[in-house]
Amino acid sequence: MTRLAAVAAFSALLAACGSSVKLQDTPVAERSATAIDASSTSAGAGAVGMGQRDISGVQADRFIAGQAPANVERIVYFDFDSYAVRPEFSALIDSHAKFINGNSQRRVNLEGHTDERGGREYNLALGQKRAEAVLRALVVSGVSDSQMEAVSFGKEKPAAQGSGEEAWAKNRRVELTYR
Repeated sequence: MTRLAAVAAFSALLAACGSSVKLQDTPVAERSATAIDASSTSAGAGAVGMGQRDISGVQADRFIAGQAPANVERIVYFDFDSYAVRPEFSALIDSHAKFINGNSQRRVNLEGHTDERGGREYNLALGQKRAEAVLRALVVSGVSDSQMEAVSFGKEKPAAQGSGEEAWAKNRRVELTYR
């Protein structure tokens, strides 16, 4: 009887450590492309279906290697235990997509991070899924996946120290680092 109680307690402990996050789901919604005839498509726009109006305002020759677009944040934040890109970061992602599409030589690392909660392996996987979610969002915006690399640091490089929601929220992120 004692052994049965120990097995039941161990099973309950394992169930409590589980997560409801399905790391195989794709949280990025596809945007339907609008048809653009060949006469309105700009040469060198970087993607089929992207016209000149889609990349206006980007002056790639003004940027130096490693420099991000001016006046645009480089961090996408995530909710706890999630890798879904929040709608408020759509404009940020679009700005980076225009910047990258304006210069085919530009490369960017998408560095996924998590807060300190959870095991090392789980956080590395979650950080990777966050980086890949931002990568997919940039691909949907016309960026070539050959210009991007998604990497995970898990909980190893926190942006903020501490064990409270304020610090944890700053650590659940993907940083766009240009090279």
